[in-house]
Amino acid sequence: MKALVINSKNAAPVWTSVALPVAGDGEAIVRVHAAALNHRDVWIQRGQYAGLRYPIVVGSDGAGVVSTLGDSGRAAASGVADWVGKEVIINPSLHWGDRPGFQSSAFAVLGLPDDGTLAEYVRVPVGNLVLKPAHLSWEEAAGLPLAGLTAYRSVAVRAQVRAGERVLVTGVGGGVALFALQFAVALGAQVYVSSGSSAKLAKALALGAAGGVNYKDAGWVGSLRTMAGGGFDVIIDGAAGASVNDLLDLAVPGARLVFYGATLGNAPDVLIRRIFWKQLNVMGSTMGSPSDFAAMVAFVSAHELRPVIDSVFSPFSGSDAFARMEEGGQFGKIVIKIE
Repeated sequence: MKALVINSKNAAPVWTSVALPVAGDGEAIVRVHAAALNHRDVWIQRGQYAGLRYPIVVGSDGAGVVSTLGDSGRAAASGVADWVGKEVIINPSLHWGDRPGFQSSAFAVLGLPDDGTLAEYVRVPVGNLVLKPAHLSWEEAAGLPLAGLTAYRSVAVRAQVRAGERVLVTGVGGGVALFALQFAVALGAQVYVSSGSSAKLAKALALGAAGGVNYKDAGWVGSLRTMAGGGFDVIIDGAAGASVNDLLDLAVPGARLVFYGATLGNAPDVLIRRIFWKQLNVMGSTMGSPSDFAAMVAFVSAHELRPVIDSVFSPFSGSDAFARMEEGGQFGKIVIKIE
């Protein structure tokens, strides 16, 4: 088979021949129809990720058709009598463990250390297969897994967003933030967004955002507070950095803040008094459990939500897809159509 392989640090991904994976007990081989990129794929390419090994087939997001099973008896126990021939979305969250509240020490993400979805075939545990919603195209289905799971756990499981609440989603345009916007809107919340791009703000409004600000503008904190009528019940953030104190300022008493990432680094000099005086609930969220993934896909099906696709590349243009991710200008998911 062929796969998009990164052979060394900072090397361009190459579409080349590799060994066909073989399913072990409780595993399945999926013929990948489409895969999508995440920032972790670029960080692996740069050599900036824990547990690195080369060569590696990266890719955490994928959708396709089950071709073979390693153990049909254990496959049947997962709830589907026969997975072979089924159209599926792959849950990239591996070895979550028995505790729904947090991942086990063995937790890993598909695409490192195990070879990932940017290939014609990928090997995954049968328990990580979920039937593809019928209303999604292959490209849309491929864009859902990692970012959708992260957003769903942040919005629905950790923050437990409710109808009518005022929700702020920062950094709209990236995969997780866009899903957080879509999920919160579907739950009936009044959702506001921030971005460094006015064009992205306009697109977010078209997706149901009630308002938004450009965080490069002076006075953006005050503008958001005015839009929301005083502040926010829920804040979903993946950037952290120096803006954390601004988010604490924007939170109303008793608000819930969920951090799923820290792309801007640690927050310097956090004003702890704002947390205890306002009795804020500050939470972290990483990926999600198997039940979170199943619930997320069911939610997408019930509301007929569609992942936003920024662009679609062929595997022969893998370097262009990685460059698009690295430049940071995308609005939605960057997809590679395998077949």
